[in-house]
Amino acid sequence: MIGFATLRPWILTLDWLVGLGWVFRAAEWVRGLALVPDLTREALHATSARLSVIVPACNEEAAIEGCLRSLLASEGIALEILAVDDRSTDATGRMMEAVADDARASPHTLRVIHIPELPVGWMGKTHAMGLAAAQATGDWLLFTDGDVFYRPETLARALHFAEERAVDHLILYPTMIFQNFGERMMLSFLHALSIWGIRPWKIADPRARRDYIGIGAFNLVRRPVYDAVGGWSALRLEVLEDLRMGFTIKRAGYRQCAVFGRDLIRLRWAAGALGVVNNMTKNLFALFRFHVLVAALACGALFVLCLLPFLSLLLGWPGLVPAVLTLLALALLYARFHRLGLPNAAYALTFPAGAVLFLFALARSIFRTLLQGGVLWRGTFYPLPELRKHAGPLRCGPHSGTSLRP
Repeated sequence: MIGFATLRPWILTLDWLVGLGWVFRAAEWVRGLALVPDLTREALHATSARLSVIVPACNEEAAIEGCLRSLLASEGIALEILAVDDRSTDATGRMMEAVADDARASPHTLRVIHIPELPVGWMGKTHAMGLAAAQATGDWLLFTDGDVFYRPETLARALHFAEERAVDHLILYPTMIFQNFGERMMLSFLHALSIWGIRPWKIADPRARRDYIGIGAFNLVRRPVYDAVGGWSALRLEVLEDLRMGFTIKRAGYRQCAVFGRDLIRLRWAAGALGVVNNMTKNLFALFRFHVLVAALACGALFVLCLLPFLSLLLGWPGLVPAVLTLLALALLYARFHRLGLPNAAYALTFPAGAVLFLFALARSIFRTLLQGGVLWRGTFYPLPELRKHAGPLRCGPHSGTSLRP
């Protein structure tokens, strides 16, 4: 039997490799993020392009009115807004209708679509977006969520940028609204973890095949491109529909771009740390395409990557240096992310706690999906065999937290 004394040098070696990995990756990201365009630094121009904004919502009475009114306040552009009430059991549909009544004097149009039943073979959100897209008349389609709040100039800035740079699919990173410590801890952790997945500054590079993106809060796509890749009909039972759409567009050879713009769009990702865990329970197993072995290996890799440098402190002073290296790399990342609206560098100290909760959420996602035989979400059950059958490849690592939202 192998004793701890035999394993100790191997653990320390792995510890050093992980710590140095964080240092090099963090340095790469700090340099790379400076290359990502910032819409707030772009000139503001009005545009005559036709934009259809599609807002699916299921039981979003707390935020839907604010979302729609913020869209109606948009300047420098005329919008066709299609608000989709996807089988809501609360006041979402009534609120949509009330805002639509108030919007009749607006330069924008707002139409409400009510969905009473979900057809067989569809996820609720993909069906709602696909139904609205079929009725939209714009040259561009923006898919957004019912809890996202817009500044008046956001859409004019985004559409002008996309047309000027000949972009086919544009993603705008949202600014998070935080209301407590747990949310700050978890969202900071998710953004730090995302550096092992996509590289935002590489998304516009057609040669960087593994770097693509899709964010449910802001997916702006040219209508011909949406039609060419099959729209949401091609992703009927896709749990991670935003990521899959991004993958499909990039793989098809269209030009994709991610941009920053602090406070141009804002949202609250979840209520508290447990709210973040609950949101991820639906999506994390899907990130590994419902393969148990792949997800289990990911759990082990995440443990080594996120917790080993700190647990190695139990080995005494030899584990101190790689732990400090890891923490300094995280502090550097958190300081850079702070400029984008995330918590400050001090939250790097909460990274291990965030890692524990993330691993719990991943394990919970795996076991709950297997025990239930599928995913239960917003009152609808989706059988696991069907989800596996329709789960196409994503071929990348962890994404940013906004991509794991429900």
